[in-house]
Amino acid sequence: MKYIDEYRNSHSAKVLTQKIKSSITKPWNIMEICGGQTHTILKYSIDELLPSEINLIHGPGCPVCVTPLEIIDKAIAIASEKNVIFTSFGDMLRVPGSRLDLLSVKANGGDVRMVYSPMDALKIAEQNPNKKVVFFSVGFETTSPANAMSVIEAHKRGLENYSILCSHVLVPPAIDALLSSSNTSIQGFLAAGHVCTVMGYKEYIPIAEKYKVPIVVTGFEPIDILQGVLGCVVQLEDEKCEVVNQYSRVVRIDGNIEAKKVIFEVFEITDRKWRGIGIIPQSGYKIKNKYADYDAEKIFDVAGIEVSESPLCIAGNILQGVKKPFECSAFGKECTPEHPLGAPMVSTEGACAAYFHYKKSTN
Repeated sequence: MKYIDEYRNSHSAKVLTQKIKSSITKPWNIMEICGGQTHTILKYSIDELLPSEINLIHGPGCPVCVTPLEIIDKAIAIASEKNVIFTSFGDMLRVPGSRLDLLSVKANGGDVRMVYSPMDALKIAEQNPNKKVVFFSVGFETTSPANAMSVIEAHKRGLENYSILCSHVLVPPAIDALLSSSNTSIQGFLAAGHVCTVMGYKEYIPIAEKYKVPIVVTGFEPIDILQGVLGCVVQLEDEKCEVVNQYSRVVRIDGNIEAKKVIFEVFEITDRKWRGIGIIPQSGYKIKNKYADYDAEKIFDVAGIEVSESPLCIAGNILQGVKKPFECSAFGKECTPEHPLGAPMVSTEGACAAYFHYKKSTN
């Protein structure tokens, strides 16, 4: 299959690995931003192919993982109300809140439904005019256009029973926050190709210049990852700090102009809390006042919810790249995909789940 087979070709992988080995002269720490990239690295044992001088650090690029516990608990509180149909992508249903998850709410009689698109939620709202239908609108820049579109469509159709619980986060401010940390060891980045498909990569240029780090916009197949690592290593060895687009078959420097128009019709940038990291300035979206009637946090009384994380979970350190999953005492014991303590073990893009599925027997 085009764009798949050639990016999983073993001969090409060997050639690229050899190029990386012949280019490197010293140790380098490179962070892949996206959890999808983390899974590719572990699934295809790319970390074992690379020379020992390269330390791949797994970043916070999993929207499920970084959604703050307060939002999970708000979702659970809303879903538990009578006369509410709560809709969500499937990966959010098992994320543990302080005491429950959304699947538990469903088991206890709540009307919680998994959907594949926010437009499915909109259809449910049209079919159930006497119910309040809420869509759990989380994710990075990648999911925000479709979620914003659902609000625009609800407004056009005059639907008064549809709203979204918004917790969108943005990648560039998170990179800036990670690099400004006093204990950072990151020397280069593989930026998330799908995020840049929507937003472009102009925002990364001043970050690369400010912190003197190379950033390679990278895809998700094994060859993409190896090309991204090679692009980073070559720049690091040459003491360069540019933004390079490895994912040029999809990404343009300005991104998807039409998608960005939809985003900024509905959302505006705000400070946003990241699970395990804290508040990062200007790192998320909130709904503009123009569309306040579709903001679930303004419709339902969910302010003041207090939360408590598991004392065993070190998700914060995992998400910041400070520790790896096998360094957690609960990994594979108290915390498994069947009984997760934190979001990185729940999500299919979470680093803990990736290590559990692909590395547990080796650590």
